[in-house]
Amino acid sequence: MARIHISLPEHFPFSTDITLYASHMNYGGHLDNALLLSVVSEARMRFFQSLGYTEMNVEGVGIIVADAALQYRSEAFHGEVMAVEMAAADFNPYGCDLLWRMREQVSQREVARGKTGIVCFDYATRKKALLPQRFRLQAENEAAELSA
Repeated sequence: MARIHISLPEHFPFSTDITLYASHMNYGGHLDNALLLSVVSEARMRFFQSLGYTEMNVEGVGIIVADAALQYRSEAFHGEVMAVEMAAADFNPYGCDLLWRMREQVSQREVARGKTGIVCFDYATRKKALLPQRFRLQAENEAAELSA
């Protein structure tokens, strides 16, 4: 069976630190696979806040998660602080991908990487909406500033 391969950018315009709690762990004593996505969801919310938005209001429209893919690279344990980096990429008329990497803060050990596809959504009409160009430009500019 072929494995998922996720290519990441050289630089991420956003990073946030998230401490792993006992409630994030599974019976094996390490980060639970389902709860990894809840950590990434918290980082995504912080990413949008850093741009001046909420997930319910990006220039008047909300977002929904359309798909997600991830690769585990190593275990993570209770009390460790994860540095979660994020960048927007692969824009289309209705959304984009959020590429992310999670590393343990002290050792820089990569724990996981992934991609979350988001689609803009008008919650009033319950239909997809066009990606606001101002958001796209802002996300692209932050990524370009890091590359320069």
